[in-house]
Amino acid sequence: MHFTSYIFIMTFSWTPHRFSGGALALDIANSVILRADPERRVDRLADPENWQSLPDAASTHSAERALFPVLEPVTAEDQPRLLQLREAIDAHFRGRISGRDDPLPLADLLEQLASTFRLGRPASSLLTATALSALRLLSDGNAERLKQCGHCGWLFLDRSRNRSRLWCDMAVCGNRTKAARHYRRRKETAS
Repeated sequence: MHFTSYIFIMTFSWTPHRFSGGALALDIANSVILRADPERRVDRLADPENWQSLPDAASTHSAERALFPVLEPVTAEDQPRLLQLREAIDAHFRGRISGRDDPLPLADLLEQLASTFRLGRPASSLLTATALSALRLLSDGNAERLKQCGHCGWLFLDRSRNRSRLWCDMAVCGNRTKAARHYRRRKETAS
């Protein structure tokens, strides 16, 4: 018997949709696609090329680009730190959205922030900028506007006037959800 193995390479680019979280810290947390689905989960930062292109893309597309107009790449030494910070951001804010009153994710996030700031990297470092963004979310009252996308599970700030936004990006997740709902209704009507 002869088996052939195939490797599927998915092309990827940092589009504006990838920065629909409303804060750099959330955009970094959202670099894990389908986080809750172990079978389909994709970590965009597992590819070294994505590390190189992320700072420019964040400077261009992030909602906080005015605060961080030029971002420097994360050094190879600091990449594990950014991944730890990303996971702490996600755990704390995702827990907060779901109403869990567990202080441990907050403690972990605060420890990650403190250790990042102790490194003394400039504010233009993607690592430091991400930490500053997370600190702003903790302190500026916008965390009350935090939501989780009903389609993809990404975290985002709902900046709508009546706080009724359901998706991280209406053009992507909103349209996909509406199309799926329309397809189900047509299928039910046909049968």
